[in-house]
Amino acid sequence: MMKTLLALLLLIIVMLSFTIKGPFTIPVPEGWPKPLYRSKDNTLTEERIEIGRILFYDNRLSQNNMISCASCHSSYNAFAHTDHALSHGIHDAIGNRNAPALFNLAWQPSFMWDGAIHHLDAQALSPITHPKEMNETLEHIVIKLRQDKNYRIKFMNAYGDSMITGERILKCIAQFTLTLISSDAKYDQVKKGIQQFTPQEQRGYRLYKTHCASCHTEPLFSSYTFKNNGLQPDPILDDLGRFLITKDPADSFLFKVPSLRNLEYTYPYMHDGRFKRIRDVLDHYTGLNRDLPHLSKELKPPLNLSPDQKVELISFLLTLSDKKFVFNTDYTYPKEFPYFYMNK
Repeated sequence: MMKTLLALLLLIIVMLSFTIKGPFTIPVPEGWPKPLYRSKDNTLTEERIEIGRILFYDNRLSQNNMISCASCHSSYNAFAHTDHALSHGIHDAIGNRNAPALFNLAWQPSFMWDGAIHHLDAQALSPITHPKEMNETLEHIVIKLRQDKNYRIKFMNAYGDSMITGERILKCIAQFTLTLISSDAKYDQVKKGIQQFTPQEQRGYRLYKTHCASCHTEPLFSSYTFKNNGLQPDPILDDLGRFLITKDPADSFLFKVPSLRNLEYTYPYMHDGRFKRIRDVLDHYTGLNRDLPHLSKELKPPLNLSPDQKVELISFLLTLSDKKFVFNTDYTYPKEFPYFYMNK
Protein backbone atom coordinates (compact mmCIF):
# COMPACT_ATOMS: atom_id res chain seq x y z
CA MET A 1 0.00 0.00 0.00
CA MET A 2 2.83 2.35 0.97
CA LYS A 3 4.60 1.62 -2.32
CA THR A 4 1.42 2.43 -4.23
CA LEU A 5 1.05 5.76 -2.42
CA LEU A 6 4.68 6.63 -3.08
CA ALA A 7 4.28 5.79 -6.76
CA LEU A 8 1.15 7.93 -6.95
CA LEU A 9 2.92 10.81 -5.20
CA LEU A 10 5.83 10.53 -7.63
CA LEU A 11 3.42 10.59 -10.56
CA ILE A 12 1.75 13.74 -9.21
CA ILE A 13 5.14 15.44 -8.79
CA VAL A 14 6.09 14.55 -12.37
CA MET A 15 2.80 15.87 -13.70
CA LEU A 16 3.17 19.11 -11.74
CA SER A 17 6.59 19.62 -13.30
CA PHE A 18 4.83 19.81 -16.67
CA THR A 19 2.14 22.26 -15.53
CA ILE A 20 0.92 24.48 -18.34
CA LYS A 21 1.20 28.20 -17.65
CA GLY A 22 -1.87 30.40 -17.69
CA PRO A 23 -3.42 31.55 -20.97
CA PHE A 24 -1.57 34.17 -22.99
CA THR A 25 -3.71 37.15 -23.95
CA ILE A 26 -3.22 38.94 -27.26
CA PRO A 27 -2.20 42.51 -26.35
CA VAL A 28 -4.45 45.14 -27.94
CA PRO A 29 -2.70 48.45 -28.66
CA GLU A 30 -4.42 51.60 -27.47
CA GLY A 31 -7.10 52.76 -29.89
CA TRP A 32 -7.19 49.48 -31.85
CA PRO A 33 -10.31 47.36 -32.38
CA LYS A 34 -10.70 44.02 -30.68
CA PRO A 35 -8.90 41.13 -32.40
CA LEU A 36 -11.00 38.98 -34.70
CA TYR A 37 -9.12 35.80 -33.81
CA ARG A 38 -10.99 33.47 -31.48
CA SER A 39 -8.91 31.00 -29.49
CA LYS A 40 -11.70 28.91 -27.94
CA ASP A 41 -10.20 25.71 -29.37
CA ASN A 42 -6.59 26.90 -29.26
CA THR A 43 -5.80 28.28 -25.81
CA LEU A 44 -2.75 30.52 -26.09
CA THR A 45 0.17 29.76 -23.79
CA GLU A 46 3.81 30.78 -23.74
CA GLU A 47 4.90 27.16 -24.19
CA ARG A 48 2.81 26.67 -27.32
CA ILE A 49 3.97 30.00 -28.73
CA GLU A 50 7.55 28.83 -28.17
CA ILE A 51 6.88 25.61 -30.08
CA GLY A 52 5.32 27.64 -32.89
CA ARG A 53 8.39 29.82 -33.14
CA ILE A 54 10.65 26.77 -33.41
CA LEU A 55 8.37 25.19 -36.00
CA PHE A 56 8.35 28.44 -38.01
CA TYR A 57 12.12 28.10 -38.48
CA ASP A 58 12.25 24.30 -38.87
CA ASN A 59 13.19 23.11 -42.37
CA ARG A 60 11.72 19.71 -41.61
CA LEU A 61 8.30 21.10 -42.42
CA SER A 62 9.26 20.78 -46.10
CA GLN A 63 9.62 17.61 -48.13
CA ASN A 64 13.37 17.99 -48.71
CA ASN A 65 14.09 19.43 -45.23
CA MET A 66 15.46 22.64 -46.74
CA ILE A 67 12.55 25.12 -46.68
CA SER A 68 10.99 26.65 -43.59
CA CYS A 69 8.27 29.25 -43.12
CA ALA A 70 11.04 31.76 -42.50
CA SER A 71 12.54 31.03 -45.92
CA CYS A 72 9.85 33.28 -47.43
CA HIS A 73 8.98 35.34 -44.35
CA SER A 74 12.05 37.09 -42.94
CA SER A 75 11.70 38.78 -39.57
CA TYR A 76 14.00 41.59 -40.75
CA ASN A 77 11.56 42.37 -43.56
CA ALA A 78 8.45 42.39 -41.39
CA PHE A 79 8.10 38.72 -42.33
CA ALA A 80 7.95 39.44 -46.04
CA HIS A 81 10.41 38.33 -48.74
CA THR A 82 12.44 40.95 -50.58
CA ASP A 83 14.75 38.75 -52.64
CA HIS A 84 12.14 37.70 -55.20
CA ALA A 85 9.05 39.18 -56.78
CA LEU A 86 7.41 35.75 -56.53
CA SER A 87 7.90 33.23 -53.75
CA HIS A 88 10.49 30.51 -54.24
CA GLY A 89 9.83 27.09 -52.79
CA ILE A 90 11.13 23.55 -52.82
CA HIS A 91 13.70 22.77 -55.54
CA ASP A 92 13.62 26.49 -56.50
CA ALA A 93 10.05 26.19 -57.70
CA ILE A 94 8.63 29.65 -58.45
CA GLY A 95 5.20 30.43 -57.07
CA ASN A 96 2.46 32.59 -58.55
CA ARG A 97 2.43 35.38 -55.97
CA ASN A 98 4.61 37.54 -53.76
CA ALA A 99 5.01 36.28 -50.20
CA PRO A 100 2.91 38.64 -48.04
CA ALA A 101 4.18 40.24 -44.85
CA LEU A 102 3.05 38.66 -41.59
CA PHE A 103 1.95 40.94 -38.76
CA ASN A 104 -1.23 41.94 -36.94
CA LEU A 105 -2.81 38.68 -38.08
CA ALA A 106 -5.20 38.61 -35.13
CA TRP A 107 -7.15 41.44 -36.77
CA GLN A 108 -7.45 39.84 -40.21
CA PRO A 109 -10.70 38.10 -41.20
CA SER A 110 -9.02 35.99 -43.92
CA PHE A 111 -5.58 35.11 -45.20
CA MET A 112 -3.68 34.80 -48.48
CA TRP A 113 -3.96 37.34 -51.31
CA ASP A 114 -7.30 35.85 -52.35
CA GLY A 115 -8.72 35.20 -48.88
CA ALA A 116 -8.68 31.44 -49.40
CA ILE A 117 -8.08 30.72 -45.71
CA HIS A 118 -10.65 31.86 -43.16
CA HIS A 119 -8.97 30.85 -39.90
CA LEU A 120 -5.37 31.34 -38.83
CA ASP A 121 -5.23 27.90 -37.23
CA ALA A 122 -5.43 26.37 -40.72
CA GLN A 123 -3.31 28.91 -42.59
CA ALA A 124 0.04 27.11 -42.42
CA LEU A 125 -1.44 24.03 -44.07
CA SER A 126 -1.58 25.84 -47.42
CA PRO A 127 2.16 26.55 -47.88
CA ILE A 128 3.13 23.26 -46.24
CA THR A 129 1.19 21.21 -48.78
CA HIS A 130 1.54 23.46 -51.85
CA PRO A 131 3.69 21.73 -54.51
CA LYS A 132 5.54 24.97 -55.31
CA GLU A 133 6.23 25.82 -51.69
CA MET A 134 7.01 23.11 -49.12
CA ASN A 135 5.31 20.15 -50.83
CA GLU A 136 4.96 18.12 -47.65
CA THR A 137 2.16 16.38 -45.76
CA LEU A 138 1.25 16.83 -42.12
CA GLU A 139 1.40 13.08 -41.65
CA HIS A 140 5.04 12.94 -42.73
CA ILE A 141 5.97 15.99 -40.66
CA VAL A 142 4.48 14.32 -37.60
CA ILE A 143 6.61 11.24 -38.23
CA LYS A 144 9.77 13.36 -38.50
CA LEU A 145 9.09 15.45 -35.41
CA ARG A 146 8.09 12.51 -33.23
CA GLN A 147 11.63 11.21 -33.68
CA ASP A 148 13.00 14.36 -32.02
CA LYS A 149 13.11 13.95 -28.24
CA ASN A 150 13.35 17.71 -27.78
CA TYR A 151 10.02 18.24 -29.48
CA ARG A 152 8.50 15.53 -27.33
CA ILE A 153 9.67 17.38 -24.23
CA LYS A 154 8.35 20.68 -25.58
CA PHE A 155 4.93 19.21 -26.31
CA MET A 156 4.84 17.61 -22.87
CA ASN A 157 5.46 20.99 -21.29
CA ALA A 158 2.85 22.65 -23.50
CA TYR A 159 0.05 20.06 -23.43
CA GLY A 160 0.68 17.77 -20.51
CA ASP A 161 1.51 14.89 -22.85
CA SER A 162 4.12 14.35 -25.55
CA MET A 163 1.70 13.60 -28.37
CA ILE A 164 2.70 15.45 -31.54
CA THR A 165 -0.17 15.79 -34.00
CA GLY A 166 -0.79 17.69 -37.19
CA GLU A 167 -3.49 19.77 -35.50
CA ARG A 168 -1.17 20.79 -32.69
CA ILE A 169 1.58 21.69 -35.15
CA LEU A 170 -0.72 24.03 -37.09
CA LYS A 171 -2.14 25.60 -33.95
CA CYS A 172 1.28 26.22 -32.43
CA ILE A 173 2.41 27.98 -35.61
CA ALA A 174 -0.75 30.06 -35.46
CA GLN A 175 -0.01 30.98 -31.86
CA PHE A 176 3.47 32.23 -32.72
CA THR A 177 2.27 34.29 -35.67
CA LEU A 178 -0.44 35.82 -33.46
CA THR A 179 2.33 37.42 -31.40
CA LEU A 180 3.67 39.28 -34.47
CA ILE A 181 2.14 42.63 -33.59
CA SER A 182 3.47 45.80 -35.20
CA SER A 183 2.19 48.88 -33.37
CA ASP A 184 5.16 51.04 -32.39
CA ALA A 185 6.11 53.05 -35.46
CA LYS A 186 6.63 56.81 -35.38
CA TYR A 187 2.99 57.18 -36.45
CA ASP A 188 1.93 55.36 -33.27
CA GLN A 189 4.20 57.54 -31.16
CA VAL A 190 2.61 60.63 -32.72
CA LYS A 191 -0.86 59.32 -31.93
CA LYS A 192 0.20 58.86 -28.30
CA GLY A 193 1.56 62.40 -28.14
CA ILE A 194 5.14 61.21 -27.66
CA GLN A 195 6.48 62.46 -31.03
CA GLN A 196 5.39 64.92 -33.70
CA PHE A 197 5.27 64.69 -37.48
CA THR A 198 7.60 66.91 -39.41
CA PRO A 199 5.82 69.47 -41.63
CA GLN A 200 6.52 67.25 -44.64
CA GLU A 201 5.16 64.15 -42.89
CA GLN A 202 2.07 66.10 -41.78
CA ARG A 203 1.35 67.15 -45.35
CA GLY A 204 1.81 63.54 -46.41
CA TYR A 205 -0.61 62.44 -43.70
CA ARG A 206 -3.25 64.77 -45.09
CA LEU A 207 -2.68 63.35 -48.57
CA TYR A 208 -3.02 59.84 -47.19
CA LYS A 209 -6.34 60.67 -45.51
CA THR A 210 -7.63 62.21 -48.72
CA HIS A 211 -6.52 59.57 -51.21
CA CYS A 212 -5.60 56.33 -49.42
CA ALA A 213 -7.59 55.93 -46.21
CA SER A 214 -10.75 54.51 -47.79
CA CYS A 215 -8.94 51.20 -48.45
CA HIS A 216 -5.95 51.49 -46.12
CA THR A 217 -7.84 52.45 -42.98
CA GLU A 218 -6.24 53.41 -39.68
CA PRO A 219 -4.91 52.08 -37.37
CA LEU A 220 -4.19 48.78 -39.17
CA PHE A 221 -3.81 50.60 -42.50
CA SER A 222 -5.90 48.04 -44.33
CA SER A 223 -9.59 47.29 -44.59
CA TYR A 224 -8.60 43.68 -45.42
CA THR A 225 -11.20 43.73 -48.16
CA PHE A 226 -10.63 42.76 -51.81
CA LYS A 227 -10.13 45.33 -54.55
CA ASN A 228 -9.28 45.60 -58.24
CA ASN A 229 -6.51 48.19 -58.30
CA GLY A 230 -6.19 48.38 -62.07
CA LEU A 231 -3.07 46.29 -62.54
CA GLN A 232 -2.75 44.81 -66.01
CA PRO A 233 -2.93 41.01 -65.62
CA ASP A 234 0.31 39.15 -66.14
CA PRO A 235 -0.38 36.86 -69.15
CA ILE A 236 2.09 34.28 -67.87
CA LEU A 237 0.76 34.04 -64.33
CA ASP A 238 -2.88 34.36 -65.47
CA ASP A 239 -3.87 35.05 -61.87
CA LEU A 240 -7.60 35.74 -61.56
CA GLY A 241 -7.37 36.63 -57.87
CA ARG A 242 -10.37 36.05 -55.63
CA PHE A 243 -12.34 34.56 -58.51
CA LEU A 244 -10.30 31.39 -58.03
CA ILE A 245 -11.95 31.02 -54.62
CA THR A 246 -15.50 32.27 -55.15
CA LYS A 247 -15.95 31.51 -58.88
CA ASP A 248 -17.90 34.76 -59.04
CA PRO A 249 -16.96 36.70 -62.22
CA ALA A 250 -17.36 39.94 -60.24
CA ASP A 251 -14.38 38.84 -58.12
CA SER A 252 -12.02 38.55 -61.10
CA PHE A 253 -8.66 40.25 -60.43
CA LEU A 254 -9.63 41.21 -56.88
CA PHE A 255 -6.84 40.90 -54.34
CA LYS A 256 -6.69 41.64 -50.63
CA VAL A 257 -5.73 45.17 -49.62
CA PRO A 258 -2.35 44.88 -47.84
CA SER A 259 -1.40 46.96 -44.83
CA LEU A 260 0.72 50.07 -45.44
CA ARG A 261 2.62 49.43 -42.23
CA ASN A 262 6.30 48.59 -42.68
CA LEU A 263 6.36 49.37 -46.41
CA GLU A 264 10.00 50.32 -46.00
CA TYR A 265 10.82 46.65 -45.38
CA THR A 266 8.26 44.73 -47.45
CA TYR A 267 9.17 45.49 -51.05
CA PRO A 268 8.54 44.46 -53.80
CA TYR A 269 4.89 45.46 -53.86
CA MET A 270 1.56 44.13 -55.18
CA HIS A 271 0.39 40.53 -55.29
CA ASP A 272 2.96 39.68 -57.95
CA GLY A 273 5.79 41.86 -56.67
CA ARG A 274 5.95 43.90 -59.87
CA PHE A 275 6.90 47.23 -58.22
CA LYS A 276 10.22 47.62 -56.44
CA ARG A 277 9.73 51.10 -55.02
CA ILE A 278 6.94 52.94 -53.22
CA ARG A 279 7.33 55.63 -55.88
CA ASP A 280 6.51 53.02 -58.55
CA VAL A 281 3.24 52.24 -56.74
CA LEU A 282 2.29 55.92 -56.61
CA ASP A 283 3.13 56.31 -60.30
CA HIS A 284 0.78 53.40 -61.03
CA TYR A 285 -2.12 55.01 -59.19
CA THR A 286 -1.58 58.48 -60.66
CA GLY A 287 -1.35 57.09 -64.20
CA LEU A 288 -4.23 54.65 -63.82
CA ASN A 289 -6.85 54.25 -66.54
CA ARG A 290 -10.02 55.17 -64.65
CA ASP A 291 -12.24 53.67 -67.37
CA LEU A 292 -11.27 50.07 -66.65
CA PRO A 293 -14.57 48.15 -66.32
CA HIS A 294 -13.84 46.33 -63.04
CA LEU A 295 -11.76 48.98 -61.32
CA SER A 296 -12.80 49.35 -57.68
CA LYS A 297 -14.92 52.44 -57.08
CA GLU A 298 -12.45 53.95 -54.62
CA LEU A 299 -9.98 54.38 -57.49
CA LYS A 300 -12.38 55.97 -59.97
CA PRO A 301 -11.70 59.60 -58.93
CA PRO A 302 -8.57 61.09 -60.58
CA LEU A 303 -5.41 61.12 -58.49
CA ASN A 304 -3.25 64.07 -59.45
CA LEU A 305 -0.16 64.12 -57.29
CA SER A 306 2.70 66.46 -58.06
CA PRO A 307 6.28 65.21 -57.64
CA ASP A 308 6.50 67.14 -54.34
CA GLN A 309 3.26 65.60 -53.10
CA LYS A 310 4.55 62.12 -53.86
CA VAL A 311 7.61 62.88 -51.75
CA GLU A 312 5.38 64.12 -48.94
CA LEU A 313 3.17 61.04 -49.08
CA ILE A 314 6.18 58.73 -49.06
CA SER A 315 7.57 60.70 -46.12
CA PHE A 316 4.40 59.93 -44.17
CA LEU A 317 4.34 56.28 -45.23
CA LEU A 318 7.83 55.85 -43.81
CA THR A 319 6.50 56.87 -40.40
CA LEU A 320 4.71 53.51 -40.46
CA SER A 321 8.05 51.67 -40.23
CA ASP A 322 8.22 49.80 -36.94
CA LYS A 323 11.89 49.18 -36.21
CA LYS A 324 11.18 47.66 -32.80
CA PHE A 325 9.01 45.05 -34.47
CA VAL A 326 11.45 44.27 -37.26
CA PHE A 327 14.41 43.85 -34.89
CA ASN A 328 12.54 42.15 -32.04
CA THR A 329 14.67 39.16 -31.04
CA ASP A 330 11.58 37.38 -29.70
CA TYR A 331 10.67 36.76 -33.35
CA THR A 332 14.05 35.77 -34.74
CA TYR A 333 15.76 32.41 -35.21
CA PRO A 334 15.60 30.57 -31.85
CA LYS A 335 19.03 30.27 -30.25
CA GLU A 336 18.25 26.74 -29.11
CA PHE A 337 17.24 25.59 -32.59
CA PRO A 338 20.60 24.06 -33.68
CA TYR A 339 20.42 22.00 -30.49
CA PHE A 340 17.17 20.52 -31.73
CA TYR A 341 18.67 19.37 -34.99
CA MET A 342 21.80 17.88 -33.45
CA ASN A 343 20.12 16.04 -30.59
CA LYS A 344 17.38 13.89 -32.02
